[in-house]
Amino acid sequence: MITIKIGPKQDPKRSMQKLKNMLINEGLFVELKKRKYYAKPSLKKRLKREEAARQRVKDKHKAIRNALKSEEGW
Repeated sequence: MITIKIGPKQDPKRSMQKLKNMLINEGLFVELKKRKYYAKPSLKKRLKREEAARQRVKDKHKAIRNALKSEEGW
């Protein structure tokens, strides 16, 4: 369970923002988005495969950037 403690002089808007950030970090908003509509298992597989492909591209680009950065350091 997620709890936020508010001090006597603390702004309630700030505590709401802290709660929202904690929910985002926990992944609750993503889970709620997924459960909003029923997704067939085949759709879940396809989305998972597409996300993995995007992540591979991101990792490849990151590795290239790191290699270029280390090469410049020489």
